[in-house]
Amino acid sequence: MISRGGTASTIFMVSRLKRHMSSVSLSRELVGRDSVCEACLLPRGATLRRAVDLHRVGAGMTILVELDGGRFPIERSAFSALLDNSVASTYVDYQRAIECGSIPFAKLEYLAHRGEIPVALFFAPLPLVQAQVDAKTEKLLSGVSKTTFSVNSRERVELRDIELIVKDLIRKQELLKRYDSSLKKNEIIGLLRKSGPSAGADAARLSSALQLSHADVSAARNKGAALEHLISRVEANQILVSRSVQNYMPQRLHHVEFSGMTIKDTKVPYIFLAGGDHGDAQEPTGRTIFTLMLMTVLVARGIFAPVTWDGQSTGSQVGREYDIAGAMLMPTELLNARRPSTLEEMREVADYCKVTPSAVVMRALRLKLIGQRDAGALLAQLRRDYESQPKTTARNPRPENAVRKYNGAEFTRRMLAALDANALSPREFCRSVCLNKLSPDQISDLRKALR
Repeated sequence: MISRGGTASTIFMVSRLKRHMSSVSLSRELVGRDSVCEACLLPRGATLRRAVDLHRVGAGMTILVELDGGRFPIERSAFSALLDNSVASTYVDYQRAIECGSIPFAKLEYLAHRGEIPVALFFAPLPLVQAQVDAKTEKLLSGVSKTTFSVNSRERVELRDIELIVKDLIRKQELLKRYDSSLKKNEIIGLLRKSGPSAGADAARLSSALQLSHADVSAARNKGAALEHLISRVEANQILVSRSVQNYMPQRLHHVEFSGMTIKDTKVPYIFLAGGDHGDAQEPTGRTIFTLMLMTVLVARGIFAPVTWDGQSTGSQVGREYDIAGAMLMPTELLNARRPSTLEEMREVADYCKVTPSAVVMRALRLKLIGQRDAGALLAQLRRDYESQPKTTARNPRPENAVRKYNGAEFTRRMLAALDANALSPREFCRSVCLNKLSPDQISDLRKALR
């Protein structure tokens, strides 16, 4: 119900909303011209006063907008749908409104501005709001295929299970392009769209473009250092790399079996590495190294999709991308020279190449250095050995390290440069770059984490 003193305030609010609605210019992508009035975001034929009346429903289903002594209900589900799909969902004013069920109109205007949402849309009927959110989401997610790219895996990824992460990384791509004018068209995208004479030739071409030397990878002190080196070479070519960090992302990855994804952009494509244990008995860091190279190959092939792969399957349907990644990390000449066949020899090659022993077994199988039966027996033994090892619990990372890891070092570094140029405030940096996981006085810690 509208509170006392409402008639005059209602008229005033209607007048104010009319000014907002008349100033809103919406693109064809946001509003269907046939069914919706672009001036007021209402079904054709509806009046603004009727729109306010439509929202006089139970308080538990509404958020009360406070304006000049009046309180005017808008649908809670519409309020949440609009703001949950924007960076404004991290703002304190949004959380307070959800908790107490009301919000001053000035705060609503502020959230709408930060979330790049027309204020009038908050007062539209829920079906229309949901249609606009769905249309925006469809456009946003056009950078990621709904089809899962799989290597010897039957797992499929539903986009809704990772949707908030996808949206956040796409938002970060747009944010970086807004503040960094030095970005150029990415030269890795599509580099391998046309296949060369062999997977090895494609691997050499991509490694050359990335200025990636296998000798540098093998010389790393351990797999962790090798992974950091590989990420640095990928990011040096304007491919951003994000890694999963629970509690520092827009959503937790519950019951989602996937290795990561590639997200399209003509300047700054993103690679997201899911990390963790994927149930195929592979040591996590070595597995992540192979996943990173596989996804870099996908970017070079112009493939942008969620990715799953099973390192314990000896199936033959692995695809050219898998062989290219394998050749980059385990060169054919090296494998042919060493000709590993025993478990100990597989482990020696894995330590040298900074991959998992399972990856070496699969590479040897693909090069016909061992047969299917021997590969199956080796993988089975590796699984038993892995499962017999004591399980360790990962420690919670320091906040600045977690933010750097999820954002990616290159994105973080470039956005810090924008902060130093006064292109955005420290508070806005913490909101848009760090999802409010850091406060302004912790930005110095983030700088140290990049060293």
